[in-house]
Amino acid sequence: MSPSEIQQYLHEHIPISSAMGVSVLDVASDVVRVEAPLEPNINHRATVFGGSASAVATLAAWSLLHLRVRDAGLDAQLVIQRNVMDYERPIHGSFIAEARLADPQRWERFRKTLERRGRARIRVESVLTFAGESAGHLTGEFVALTQG
Repeated sequence: MSPSEIQQYLHEHIPISSAMGVSVLDVASDVVRVEAPLEPNINHRATVFGGSASAVATLAAWSLLHLRVRDAGLDAQLVIQRNVMDYERPIHGSFIAEARLADPQRWERFRKTLERRGRARIRVESVLTFAGESAGHLTGEFVALTQG
């Protein structure tokens, strides 16, 4: 899928992504980068609302898994089971979330477990950047469930 195709998918199937102004910058097998503006995500201090920062980081992580599962030819529902979000500094403008597998060597085990058992877990990390500097970090554990 191209960045515009995954962005359209997000906006249609996860409507809050559209309301938040999320745009998909890059997609590859090992990384997904999304961006969001300040305006629809602003808080009372004129910085990005923490919930918005976490949501954008989660969207990037979910999108990475969505693409990898799809490219592996698997039909699975993806849900986040738990996450930890660390906020490193205030975000005063548009920001980027870059998602990668926390441990890429675990992908094959995840894929085989999903095929065999119909359920598998994997950890994904999203780093938030603002003005070229790290602003936050999400570690999320996702569960994939086959459709059947």
